[in-house]
Amino acid sequence: MSEITRDCLLGGRVHLTQPVKGHRAGTDAVLLAASAPVKAGDGVLDVGASTGAVGLMVAARERGAHFAFVEQDADLAELCRRNCRENGIEAEVFVADLLSKASRREAGLYPETADLVLTNPPFLEEGQARISPDQGRAAAHALPSGGLEAWLKVCLSLLKPKGKLVLIHRADRVAECLEGLDGPLGGIALRFVHPSAEKPAIRVVISGIKGSRAPLGILPPLILNGPDGRFTPQAQALHLGEADLL
Repeated sequence: MSEITRDCLLGGRVHLTQPVKGHRAGTDAVLLAASAPVKAGDGVLDVGASTGAVGLMVAARERGAHFAFVEQDADLAELCRRNCRENGIEAEVFVADLLSKASRREAGLYPETADLVLTNPPFLEEGQARISPDQGRAAAHALPSGGLEAWLKVCLSLLKPKGKLVLIHRADRVAECLEGLDGPLGGIALRFVHPSAEKPAIRVVISGIKGSRAPLGILPPLILNGPDGRFTPQAQALHLGEADLL
């Protein structure tokens, strides 16, 4: 494990130990957690959890839910367990390759067990762009060819009927995300995230309900920064845990 840092999220409500190098929790994790409709008693699964930032931020809002995390890298999974302990959260951490049925089975990760699945899938696939030379960052950001669709299909399989999936991804891959969700997910809602009011969206938050027949809807956009380059009041409130995107 490389050098680590101890950071604070949601204005200090969540403490997170994470590696200095590789993928680090930031705005994407904050927005995904803020979009999670969790209630007491729900089984919440953070897929591709890394050190657990998303699930821990959701737990800061609803301690009465039951949390589990899925992470392929054993070192990151151990940091996730450490972060759960330090934040007072009892949770199970599965070490599994999400795209391998055998790996999921060996880890004890079974279908239709979650009321809510949250995921920030790797943004790239082989051949799409230059992959980072940093192994940790590359693993967090890249999938094999066709991996996004496979990733989303597995996430859907982990949901109970009427369970909810929420994910965040690059805005320019929204069509591929919707293709991967085609079939069992309905009531899909899209919220585009813009760095500023005059710039194109860079992220999209997608949510839906397994088995729903409700039509697709587009929610109001989120603008991250004002003309002065600082967070908008809404974005600032989200980062402090004082607002949500439900």
